[in-house]
Amino acid sequence: MVEATPVTASTKKVAKAATSAFEAAMPKLDIPTNLEVPAVVREMAEKGVQNAREAYEKMKASAEETTDLLEDTYSTASKGVAEYNAVALESLRTNVNSAFDYFGLLLGTKSVSEAVELSTGHLRKQFDVLSAQAKELSTLAQKVATDTAEPIKASVEKTMKKAS
Repeated sequence: MVEATPVTASTKKVAKAATSAFEAAMPKLDIPTNLEVPAVVREMAEKGVQNAREAYEKMKASAEETTDLLEDTYSTASKGVAEYNAVALESLRTNVNSAFDYFGLLLGTKSVSEAVELSTGHLRKQFDVLSAQAKELSTLAQKVATDTAEPIKASVEKTMKKAS
Protein backbone atom coordinates (compact mmCIF):
# COMPACT_ATOMS: atom_id res chain seq x y z
CA MET A 1 0.00 0.00 0.00
CA VAL A 2 1.32 3.46 -0.89
CA GLU A 3 1.17 6.13 1.74
CA ALA A 4 0.60 9.76 0.82
CA THR A 5 3.56 11.91 1.63
CA PRO A 6 2.75 15.19 3.30
CA VAL A 7 3.45 18.38 1.38
CA THR A 8 6.42 20.00 2.97
CA ALA A 9 8.49 23.07 2.24
CA SER A 10 11.13 20.94 0.48
CA THR A 11 8.46 19.35 -1.77
CA LYS A 12 7.24 22.81 -2.72
CA LYS A 13 10.80 23.89 -3.55
CA VAL A 14 11.33 20.86 -5.81
CA ALA A 15 8.03 21.52 -7.63
CA LYS A 16 8.93 25.21 -8.08
CA ALA A 17 12.38 24.31 -9.41
CA ALA A 18 10.87 21.81 -11.89
CA THR A 19 8.38 24.39 -13.11
CA SER A 20 11.12 26.98 -13.59
CA ALA A 21 13.28 24.49 -15.50
CA PHE A 22 10.35 23.58 -17.77
CA GLU A 23 9.52 27.21 -18.50
CA ALA A 24 13.19 27.96 -19.26
CA ALA A 25 13.39 25.03 -21.70
CA MET A 26 10.26 26.04 -23.62
CA PRO A 27 10.77 28.54 -26.41
CA LYS A 28 9.11 31.88 -25.96
CA LEU A 29 6.43 32.67 -28.55
CA ASP A 30 6.01 36.32 -29.20
CA ILE A 31 2.64 36.76 -30.82
CA PRO A 32 2.02 40.33 -31.87
CA THR A 33 -1.16 41.81 -30.48
CA ASN A 34 -1.82 43.93 -33.54
CA LEU A 35 -1.90 41.02 -35.99
CA GLU A 36 -3.81 41.89 -39.17
CA VAL A 37 -6.08 39.17 -40.59
CA PRO A 38 -6.33 39.30 -44.38
CA ALA A 39 -9.76 40.22 -45.74
CA VAL A 40 -10.07 36.93 -47.60
CA VAL A 41 -9.54 34.93 -44.41
CA ARG A 42 -12.01 37.13 -42.54
CA GLU A 43 -14.62 36.66 -45.33
CA MET A 44 -14.14 32.89 -45.29
CA ALA A 45 -14.54 32.83 -41.52
CA GLU A 46 -17.71 34.94 -41.69
CA LYS A 47 -19.16 32.71 -44.42
CA GLY A 48 -18.33 29.64 -42.34
CA VAL A 49 -20.08 31.10 -39.31
CA GLN A 50 -23.10 32.09 -41.44
CA ASN A 51 -23.29 28.60 -42.98
CA ALA A 52 -23.07 27.04 -39.52
CA ARG A 53 -25.91 29.29 -38.28
CA GLU A 54 -28.09 28.38 -41.26
CA ALA A 55 -27.40 24.68 -40.80
CA TYR A 56 -28.21 24.99 -37.09
CA GLU A 57 -31.51 26.78 -37.84
CA LYS A 58 -32.50 24.09 -40.36
CA MET A 59 -31.58 21.34 -37.93
CA LYS A 60 -33.47 23.05 -35.12
CA ALA A 61 -36.59 23.48 -37.28
CA SER A 62 -36.38 19.86 -38.39
CA ALA A 63 -36.01 18.68 -34.78
CA GLU A 64 -39.04 20.74 -33.73
CA GLU A 65 -41.12 19.30 -36.60
CA THR A 66 -40.06 15.79 -35.66
CA THR A 67 -40.93 16.38 -32.01
CA ASP A 68 -44.38 17.68 -32.96
CA LEU A 69 -44.88 14.70 -35.27
CA LEU A 70 -43.90 12.23 -32.56
CA GLU A 71 -46.20 13.91 -30.04
CA ASP A 72 -49.13 13.76 -32.48
CA THR A 73 -48.36 10.16 -33.38
CA TYR A 74 -48.14 9.15 -29.73
CA SER A 75 -51.43 10.90 -28.99
CA THR A 76 -53.16 9.21 -31.92
CA ALA A 77 -51.76 5.81 -30.96
CA SER A 78 -52.79 6.27 -27.31
CA LYS A 79 -56.36 7.15 -28.28
CA GLY A 80 -56.53 4.21 -30.68
CA VAL A 81 -55.20 1.75 -28.12
CA ALA A 82 -57.67 3.04 -25.53
CA GLU A 83 -60.53 2.57 -28.00
CA TYR A 84 -59.29 -0.92 -28.90
CA ASN A 85 -59.03 -1.87 -25.22
CA ALA A 86 -62.56 -0.59 -24.55
CA VAL A 87 -63.97 -2.72 -27.38
CA ALA A 88 -61.96 -5.75 -26.24
CA LEU A 89 -63.19 -5.36 -22.65
CA GLU A 90 -66.79 -5.01 -23.83
CA SER A 91 -66.38 -8.20 -25.88
CA LEU A 92 -64.94 -9.98 -22.87
CA ARG A 93 -67.84 -8.82 -20.67
CA THR A 94 -70.35 -10.02 -23.27
CA ASN A 95 -68.65 -13.42 -23.54
CA VAL A 96 -68.42 -13.92 -19.78
CA ASN A 97 -72.09 -13.02 -19.32
CA SER A 98 -73.02 -15.42 -22.12
CA ALA A 99 -71.01 -18.20 -20.47
CA PHE A 100 -72.72 -17.63 -17.11
CA ASP A 101 -76.14 -17.61 -18.80
CA TYR A 102 -75.27 -20.84 -20.61
CA PHE A 103 -74.13 -22.58 -17.43
CA GLY A 104 -77.29 -21.45 -15.65
CA LEU A 105 -79.47 -22.90 -18.40
CA LEU A 106 -77.33 -26.04 -18.57
CA LEU A 107 -77.88 -26.70 -14.87
CA GLY A 108 -81.64 -26.43 -15.45
CA THR A 109 -81.78 -29.11 -18.17
CA LYS A 110 -83.69 -32.29 -17.38
CA SER A 111 -82.05 -34.71 -19.84
CA VAL A 112 -78.82 -35.35 -21.67
CA SER A 113 -80.43 -34.71 -25.05
CA GLU A 114 -81.73 -31.33 -23.83
CA ALA A 115 -78.20 -30.48 -22.57
CA VAL A 116 -76.65 -31.48 -25.91
CA GLU A 117 -79.19 -29.40 -27.82
CA LEU A 118 -78.56 -26.41 -25.56
CA SER A 119 -74.77 -26.80 -25.92
CA THR A 120 -74.97 -27.07 -29.70
CA GLY A 121 -77.09 -23.94 -29.93
CA HIS A 122 -74.80 -22.07 -27.55
CA LEU A 123 -71.67 -23.08 -29.48
CA ARG A 124 -73.16 -21.91 -32.80
CA LYS A 125 -74.20 -18.61 -31.28
CA GLN A 126 -70.79 -18.12 -29.61
CA PHE A 127 -68.96 -18.91 -32.84
CA ASP A 128 -70.93 -16.20 -34.65
CA VAL A 129 -70.41 -13.72 -31.80
CA LEU A 130 -66.67 -14.43 -31.56
CA SER A 131 -66.28 -14.13 -35.34
CA ALA A 132 -68.01 -10.74 -35.32
CA GLN A 133 -65.92 -9.57 -32.36
CA ALA A 134 -62.67 -10.68 -34.01
CA LYS A 135 -63.66 -8.89 -37.22
CA GLU A 136 -64.49 -5.70 -35.28
CA LEU A 137 -61.19 -5.82 -33.35
CA SER A 138 -59.23 -6.50 -36.54
CA THR A 139 -60.85 -3.57 -38.32
CA LEU A 140 -60.19 -1.32 -35.34
CA ALA A 141 -56.54 -2.43 -35.14
CA GLN A 142 -56.06 -1.66 -38.84
CA LYS A 143 -57.64 1.76 -38.37
CA VAL A 144 -55.37 2.54 -35.40
CA ALA A 145 -52.30 1.42 -37.34
CA THR A 146 -53.25 3.50 -40.37
CA ASP A 147 -54.10 6.58 -38.31
CA THR A 148 -50.81 6.27 -36.44
CA ALA A 149 -48.64 5.67 -39.51
CA GLU A 150 -50.24 8.29 -41.78
CA PRO A 151 -48.58 11.37 -40.19
CA ILE A 152 -45.19 9.65 -40.30
CA LYS A 153 -45.70 8.68 -43.95
CA ALA A 154 -46.72 12.25 -44.84
CA SER A 155 -43.67 13.64 -43.03
CA VAL A 156 -41.30 11.29 -44.84
CA GLU A 157 -42.85 12.22 -48.19
CA LYS A 158 -42.52 15.92 -47.35
CA THR A 159 -38.88 15.44 -46.39
CA MET A 160 -38.17 13.56 -49.62
CA LYS A 161 -39.74 16.35 -51.67
CA LYS A 162 -37.57 18.92 -49.87
CA ALA A 163 -34.47 16.84 -50.56
CA SER A 164 -35.28 16.58 -54.28
